[in-house]
Amino acid sequence: MIRDPFLKTEGIHNFRDYGGYPAAGGGRVKTGLLFRSGQHFDASESDLAAIEALDIRTIIDLRGASERATFPCRRHEDFGAHVIAHEGETTSSPPHEAAGAAGGEAGMSAERARQRMVTVFTRMPENPAMITMFGRFFAALDERDGGSLVHCFAGKDRTGIAATLLLHALGVHRDDLLEEFLLTNRAPSLDVLKAQSLPRIEAIYGRLDDEAVRNLLEVRPEYIETYIATVEDAHGTLDRYLADVIGVDDTRRERLRAKLVA
Repeated sequence: MIRDPFLKTEGIHNFRDYGGYPAAGGGRVKTGLLFRSGQHFDASESDLAAIEALDIRTIIDLRGASERATFPCRRHEDFGAHVIAHEGETTSSPPHEAAGAAGGEAGMSAERARQRMVTVFTRMPENPAMITMFGRFFAALDERDGGSLVHCFAGKDRTGIAATLLLHALGVHRDDLLEEFLLTNRAPSLDVLKAQSLPRIEAIYGRLDDEAVRNLLEVRPEYIETYIATVEDAHGTLDRYLADVIGVDDTRRERLRAKLVA
């Protein structure tokens, strides 16, 4: 991808446009309509003004209730987007939450951090809350007009899978799905995520070395590959999973392609 998809932000991590990829059958996913990011708890006034200018009309917040209560998103004074969120929790052990500590034990090696993230992606395909939210995400993009933003806490795991599933449904090649997923590691705002996450993580596990931090706060090919392999082991294909579990049938896919590919 030649263009720079990142919105320059001061207090939001990983805000970017995830359109622009070629789709099977011709055309490209439209730009200027599909956005993704981390949470907006520390958004600056200039961040809010930049987002307001994008005319985002739908926000899908993949965080759980406790995350939203602890880190409420800042909004522009003219904010009028429709927000979709889950009433309960969406993940049992995000890396930034103390609840994730296994028995309160200290220490988080790079390998343990990697294994922990692999576990997140192994569990996500059958997480009832995430299935519900991915279904609501697709329904919103199908039924509502204008730009959309999907985000979670860090904008990389739950959000990364939401973007992957949508782009797959739009006919984007798997190589490009991986490229888009890994763009997170080029986000110019990692310090924002570190400031939001590391104090909470290190309060549980003690100081982490650089590789452990990267394994937790960045993404690896293994993470998305684990998610896809888990889906395919259980359901055969991503297409079957989308149809049978998420509720994205052929009719909805065709509507989405007509709307989001040009």
